[in-house]
Amino acid sequence: MRNRVVVVGSVNQDLVVSADRIPRPGETVTGSDFQYFAGGKGANQAVTAARLGASVSMIAKLGDDAFSATLRQGLEREGVDTSAIKAMSGCSGIAVIAKDPAGENTIVVVAGANGKLAPVDLEENLHLIRDAGIVLCQLEIPLETVEYLAILTERFGVPMMLDPAPARALRPDLLRRIEWVTPNETELWHLLALPEREIPEAALPEAAAQLSRHGARNVIIKLGSRGCFLSLADGRRKLVPPFRVQAIDTTAAGDVFNGAFATCLMEGKDPFSCAAFASAAAAISVTRAGAQASVPTRAETLRFMAAQSSGALNAITVTHDQQ
Repeated sequence: MRNRVVVVGSVNQDLVVSADRIPRPGETVTGSDFQYFAGGKGANQAVTAARLGASVSMIAKLGDDAFSATLRQGLEREGVDTSAIKAMSGCSGIAVIAKDPAGENTIVVVAGANGKLAPVDLEENLHLIRDAGIVLCQLEIPLETVEYLAILTERFGVPMMLDPAPARALRPDLLRRIEWVTPNETELWHLLALPEREIPEAALPEAAAQLSRHGARNVIIKLGSRGCFLSLADGRRKLVPPFRVQAIDTTAAGDVFNGAFATCLMEGKDPFSCAAFASAAAAISVTRAGAQASVPTRAETLRFMAAQSSGALNAITVTHDQQ
């Protein structure tokens, strides 16, 4: 049975600045703290899946800078197979993140080595893609590589989950090849050329239907503190409610959701159950600083769900298990 999660995507060093508020264009504000974390949407998803119990391999590129060895070692400590992560000359991916006390953030990403991940790198790792249970991808690598990956997964009959971030328009022929597409509201606006405003609950079925008409089969609209809306190829639709927490840093919450959802799918669970599990993992992550540093363990996630169900939420939202 194929149950390995293969992640094709970015590995970044995150440089995080905290301030009382996020500066407006042209404005300078005084920061209150600086931290650095391992990140990158691809690596975040890989670490999440591994920490939650999946077997994980990653196809990616790193530079030859001071961050490269640390980033690779961090993935390996989590149990991620890094044999398909190639080294190249130049810088690794960098993300500069500004966040405020409410947990909101702005992010500027320098692709570095991530921008050099090419279709030929997929060809060199066809065995991983062919034997995967699911392949996860994002848009922090070249679009031509994402498009070729979709062709390969379709050829091999392997489901692909695309996190369409950073937000951009995508061609219908790409969406038709993808089993799961998981936009947040901002990404949905770009995919459907919608006005930038909150999508009311009553409009979610039509928004998902529009995306399906663009080619998508199974759609998950990630709504942050409003939960997530699933629209499945079999006709089932449901708004999965959120878990209530006090957010301090929303960095990587969407990545945690995708990694957790894929892990649950590989265990044969129903997509709506997987969405609840993924929402719980993402909720825990926003109560902690950093990207990969915020990812919960499986035990934490299950305890959190049980505590929320009983109305007796405890300190697991802010206290890590031994990892």
